[in-house]
Amino acid sequence: MAEKDTQTQLVIITGMSGAGKTVAIQSFEDLGYFCVDNLPPALLPKFLELMKDSANNISNVALVMDLRGREFFDALFEALDQVGKEDWLEAHILFLDAEDQSLVSRYKETRRSHPLAQDGLPLEGIRQERELLDELRGRAQTIIHTTTLKPRELRDRIIGQFKEKEQHVFSVQMVSFGFKYGVPIDADLVFDVRFLPNPHYVEQMRPLTGLNPEVASYVFKWSDAQKFLEKLKDLLQFILPQYRREGKSQLVIAIGCTGGQHRSVAIAEHLAGYFSTDFTTHVTHRDIDKRKGL
Repeated sequence: MAEKDTQTQLVIITGMSGAGKTVAIQSFEDLGYFCVDNLPPALLPKFLELMKDSANNISNVALVMDLRGREFFDALFEALDQVGKEDWLEAHILFLDAEDQSLVSRYKETRRSHPLAQDGLPLEGIRQERELLDELRGRAQTIIHTTTLKPRELRDRIIGQFKEKEQHVFSVQMVSFGFKYGVPIDADLVFDVRFLPNPHYVEQMRPLTGLNPEVASYVFKWSDAQKFLEKLKDLLQFILPQYRREGKSQLVIAIGCTGGQHRSVAIAEHLAGYFSTDFTTHVTHRDIDKRKGL
């Protein structure tokens, strides 16, 4: 069998049942990946042999492996060790996670049973699964928390990260949020901008958001805001290359104000645009529509 002379990208999609693996595999299909859902880990070595055959044109592959194939799960780490020895293969583990309460709600909505609790409560299966997957989670290069993500937002995040064909893609995700709704659990860095003057107290700006030029101008006109941005940009210009050099695939920077409607939105948008010339940037406004009346 002839061997490949080019490197193949292999993404292994795993994580908690109900955390969004179906959306993930569909996203990779949209990117042109050859996708296999629910591949038993014991079959991975044979699958690698087929991938290695230079007669095929497969260059990007995404596989879903989860506890639906739990009878083969003990073979997973042995298979992953083999993947790490293949120099023609660039492997990446994508782990999808969500809070227990969110997973329980999703099972109730779909009326499905958890694969580890067919005759019991979903929460029992979720806790067992979380314990089983703990080591695998620790080996993942990318972890995405989907608790607050809509399917479209998860798809956009995956496509934003994996659309490039370079081997070590590094992206910066700017997330605006409101502290009253809680800090994003998947944030790597969190910055609090509640010290800045709040457009909420300007009557004509109250129903608007930081995406509005009038609101953004109000946020940025203050000397404290300008000095904060100057210092924050200087910090990020220093540390972002360090994270990329360390091998991190994605950095989530959360900017928070009180309600996640005005100040944090304007600043997240500004930072995403500022750093887009040197990095792949994405921006998400988690709480922009949570104000009363929307």
